[in-house]
Amino acid sequence: MRPLSDLIVLDLTHMLSGPFAGMVLADLGARTIKIEPPEKGEMTRGLLAKDTANSLNGMGAYFLTLNRNKESVCIDLKNNEGKNLFYDLARKADIIISNFSPGVTKRLGIHFDDLKLINPKIITCTVTGFGEDGPAFNRPAFDQVAQGYGGGMSITGHPDSPPTRAGIPIGDLGGGMFAAIGILSAVNARALTGKGQHVDISMQDCQLSLLNYMATMYFLSGEIPGPIGNSHFVHVPYNTFPTRDRWLIIAVITDDAWSRFLDVVDINALRNDLYETQPGRLKAKKDIENELITKLKTQKCDYWLTKLTEARIPCAPVNDFEHALNDEQALSRNMVVDVAHPVEGSVKMPGNPIKLSDTTSENFSSPPLLGQQTNEVLTNLLNLSQDQIKILKEKNIIN
Repeated sequence: MRPLSDLIVLDLTHMLSGPFAGMVLADLGARTIKIEPPEKGEMTRGLLAKDTANSLNGMGAYFLTLNRNKESVCIDLKNNEGKNLFYDLARKADIIISNFSPGVTKRLGIHFDDLKLINPKIITCTVTGFGEDGPAFNRPAFDQVAQGYGGGMSITGHPDSPPTRAGIPIGDLGGGMFAAIGILSAVNARALTGKGQHVDISMQDCQLSLLNYMATMYFLSGEIPGPIGNSHFVHVPYNTFPTRDRWLIIAVITDDAWSRFLDVVDINALRNDLYETQPGRLKAKKDIENELITKLKTQKCDYWLTKLTEARIPCAPVNDFEHALNDEQALSRNMVVDVAHPVEGSVKMPGNPIKLSDTTSENFSSPPLLGQQTNEVLTNLLNLSQDQIKILKEKNIIN
């Protein structure tokens, strides 16, 4: 059994933020049905589809990853009969997710205000750049726009360098993660009240939330932080350092850890009474780091990792994708999984990071071909006859 196996999700999403939220729910067992426009489907189907290095049998990496464990039903929502068919599905559904531009769901007549009239228990969720209200809600947005407005980009990178976005699309992915949290919160609230509700997720809001204690520091001090590379504004040594082969992360937080760290690196110049406490180390940050750079370059990264780990010093390599995706700990936790293509072949991709002690079943079914489950869903969920389905196909309302 999977924990969300009693829920039905209608997934109207495209690109990254919304599909990621749907993927999280689908991985946890929710029956997640993509509602796609006929002919071409949602736009992400075509992304990288013709890039032979990053696709499998006509499916690009985006679609392969974000739409595993989902079904596909093609309905023309701009047609009144198609919209009524969608309403019939909404009566059976628990959750509807979308990430259209603000106002689109209202224009289509599929906003929460419309859907609650036919299903008072429905939970809807929209993921947009700036939410559904406020003086600037209709700003156009993609991942880097959210990162820019959210403030985190201003503290990423090195001093005196151009602004740097996060390497992963944290604007989109943050919106998707908070959408999943919001949806599950609404599901629990429905169990208490018997009523559904709307979940309004702003990617900018999510980025501001992730500023966390650093935003509080700004409000307390009035000081605007800037980028400091990979170092820390309090702790020393806390940075990335070059070794003979790869970069090494060292994070010494406590004074006791500093003492153990000295036994590993064995640098006489660092055995200074002034460095025994954090304030002294912070004042001598540049001198300490210069000594470490010289010493750490004398051995390979793995050598230092072994020594530092034995001394219980927080450390890590700066893994490239090859090393990260082959780490023994990650593999032992099923964080690399094989997902089949619906025609033939399979591809490896990241697994599900949510590990539950009781409902432990994990399943990763193939992403769907366009409209692959249209007939099945309309037959089993809405009890339509084959003759009714044939008529709908002849009118190009479904395919």
